[in-house]
Amino acid sequence: MDPRALHLITALQMRPHPEGGYFSEVYRAAAVVSHPEACTARAALTTIYFLLPAGEVSRCHRVTSDEVWHHYEGDPLELLTADPEFQRVASAWLGPVDDRCRPVHVVRAGDWQAARSAGRFTLVGCTVAPGFQFDDFALLSDQPERAARMAQQHPRYAGFI
Repeated sequence: MDPRALHLITALQMRPHPEGGYFSEVYRAAAVVSHPEACTARAALTTIYFLLPAGEVSRCHRVTSDEVWHHYEGDPLELLTADPEFQRVASAWLGPVDDRCRPVHVVRAGDWQAARSAGRFTLVGCTVAPGFQFDDFALLSDQPERAARMAQQHPRYAGFI
């Protein structure tokens, strides 16, 4: 692994994330709000550091809240998104501003998402509102019929399942 990526993992006290990569929570709001999709209240907002080293992917997953990705350091990140039924599939690039990259991208609540670093590593922040809870997190690989449909309809993304 890249020495800078290892340094960031240690300095930011990151641990492995179930979807791949490494994360650490930065902030969880004390304010609590009702979540439109859940029966319980949530923190109004949460944010994490998330690092993807070369060769790892953030496997296809979704959360029940809007998620804002912010590029902080490292190489550009390809962020794949799909609506719940895989009819609308898109690829966005996060990184320093140029013809293809922007530093921020929003994934709508309920959309599928996956990512990969385009180089040695990428450090991003992910902010979720209403706040993230693992109860709201679903991996596509845990839904074999949907995963098979995604792989069949969009073979380029099969490696992210």
